[in-house]
Amino acid sequence: MSTVEERRLARVALTWLSEPGTWSVWRLVERLGPVAALDLLVTGEAPDDRLRAAVAARMASGDPRAVAAEALDRAERLGARVVTPEDEEWPVRVGDLRLLALSGAQRRVDQETAPPLVFWVRGQWPLAEILDRSVSVVGARAATGYGTHVATGLGYGLAEREWTVVSGGAFGIDAAAHRGALNAGGVTVAVLACGVDRPYPMGNTALFDRIAETGLLVSEWPPGAEPLRPRFLIRNRVIAAATAGSVLVEASARSGATQTLHRALAVRRPAMVVPGPVTSAMSVGAHELLREFPAARLVTGVPQVLEEVGRIGADLAPAVRGPERPHDHLDDEAAAVLEVVPRRRLAGPDALAARAGVEVRVVLRKLSLLEQLGLVVRRDGGYALAPPAKLAARGRHET
Repeated sequence: MSTVEERRLARVALTWLSEPGTWSVWRLVERLGPVAALDLLVTGEAPDDRLRAAVAARMASGDPRAVAAEALDRAERLGARVVTPEDEEWPVRVGDLRLLALSGAQRRVDQETAPPLVFWVRGQWPLAEILDRSVSVVGARAATGYGTHVATGLGYGLAEREWTVVSGGAFGIDAAAHRGALNAGGVTVAVLACGVDRPYPMGNTALFDRIAETGLLVSEWPPGAEPLRPRFLIRNRVIAAATAGSVLVEASARSGATQTLHRALAVRRPAMVVPGPVTSAMSVGAHELLREFPAARLVTGVPQVLEEVGRIGADLAPAVRGPERPHDHLDDEAAAVLEVVPRRRLAGPDALAARAGVEVRVVLRKLSLLEQLGLVVRRDGGYALAPPAKLAARGRHET
């Protein structure tokens, strides 16, 4: 029987031989275990032609077990670690990627969406614990000032309420969400499309260092791995599945960030979209998601996000209301009388009754109430609306 270290080494080697998310490799591991699956691939017995070709191409540059051992040594020197499904800190939510099937998928990155075999982690927090209460905030790299403001506020507000903020570490919305969480003294996780020792983009190096100190840097690729374009979409499935829900803040028509929401919907996670100006090209992708997928929810702030991902009945967003005015709670008769009271001249009860279509005795009773509320004033036997300054003072006093 293979040891824990042999199985760990085999998982690392398998991820090097074939890109993460490859269904045929994942199924082999599920059926045979990682050590036997690696032996099968190394001997050229992969179950399909495409996988055999990929394995042969990788093995031409090195022995997979030697490459894996070197990667593990490099991670140890870096202060990083490998987390596998056999470890207590493995985030079980990513297992829901078994359900992921994107309709009409033509590209390989949309077809090869299997659960991860391994994670490389840099930081002190246990991975499962930090992701237990987590929300991903993703969006455009070329974010507008509006998008940056919203993402920063979401990151700050979620972290302030002790939710982990997860994103991809990119410029724009990702970086804004990470910084918002850090500014709140909270925890944030960057899921990378390259090695955890390779900051990409380079302009966010200082941000990645801060995240590693107080949160986590996570990747499926070993230290030193390059940030190749397809890897960003492969990475997005993890962001979608590992969190309790995903929020999209700004996305152009062809934004990769929308793919995270597609994957969240496919694994039945709450998928949320912040609306933007209809005149902005950075809002087109976000608005199209709302139009195309009825399950996607429009959210405008942290309370609505928490209503989607929080505890049922406990994290309800407050109803949106305008400022309360003194006459909001008047009954129909009082409101009808108030409506016909003139502002600049006086009117008696009889005239008001005729205009409002209400009996004089009712008008007298309602005028007394309106006077007590400071909405009308009585002068020389007639009534007029209270001056605006008096109404404002009355409203402030009641508040």
